Amino acid sequence: MEAKGVITHTSPYTVKGTIDRLQTFLQQKGVTIYARIDQQAEANKAGYSLLPLEYLLFGNPKAGGAIMAANSLSALDLPLKVIAWEDEQQKVWIAYNDASYIQERYGLPDGVIAPLNLAPIIAQVLQ
Repeated sequence: MEAKGVITHTSPYTVKGTIDRLQTFLQQKGVTIYARIDQQAEANKAGYSLLPLEYLLFGNPKAGGAIMAANSLSALDLPLKVIAWEDEQQKVWIAYNDASYIQERYGLPDGVIAPLNLAPIIAQVLQ
């Protein structure tokens, strides 16, 4: 499964375990967690059957503020978000927006995009 501007990785952990690890890591770094949604449970309430799927919405108002000051439309992609899901083969995946895609999408200057780069965070979480 591919989508333009989205980076995906496999995770050695369960969906819950993957998001738990990410949430703990971010909280230890002082990042604000805005929401954690169990999409599987929500879909089940609506009568749909989904494999495990969770979503984490998070950010840093100071860093995000600089990005939005550079281009207000960038707020469409902020706060940052990560999803983890299980596929039919019971393989767990994690996905997030590519920082360079967001930069290009909104014409953001190099000086504000560092917080958009989730690759080092995800690498540590998946260890």
